[in-house]
Amino acid sequence: MQKTNAMRMLDAAKIPYEVLTYTVDENDLSGVHIAEQLGFPMEKMFKTLVAKGDKTGPLVCCIPVAEELNLKAVAALTGNKRIELVPVKELLALTGYIRGGCSPIGMKKQFPTYVDESAMQFEQITVSSGTRGAQLLLSRAALLAFVDAKIAKLTEKSVNNT
Repeated sequence: MQKTNAMRMLDAAKIPYEVLTYTVDENDLSGVHIAEQLGFPMEKMFKTLVAKGDKTGPLVCCIPVAEELNLKAVAALTGNKRIELVPVKELLALTGYIRGGCSPIGMKKQFPTYVDESAMQFEQITVSSGTRGAQLLLSRAALLAFVDAKIAKLTEKSVNNT
């Protein structure tokens, strides 16, 4: 497999990682599908979502693949009135990555990055390698430090599951 920008940056920073490869299914690019294919726990596999705030502009959120981003919470957290996900057609120009292969590491520009607090319970998590078909398994602490991420509650876990 060819090295991605994210892999080259981790190599340069001497941050160890493992590449988990999977077969790309163009009909289902979801992280849940990838986790199932890899037999990897969904709560330890993080998807990278790029959003735009009305005041701050682009920001990056990494959340577990089976969860939904809480846009109101992220807006409040980042000092925005409104946040919306960047349209897929704008993703490549903005980040250098395509849908299903967007990594928090090695975007064209370093945007403010937030990782869901659930990551704190794991030593290692996965994020996209920057291409479809490969995930990077690496130390959560190393990832957070490398992308200068802030930890916050980013997901919409339903509050009524009593």
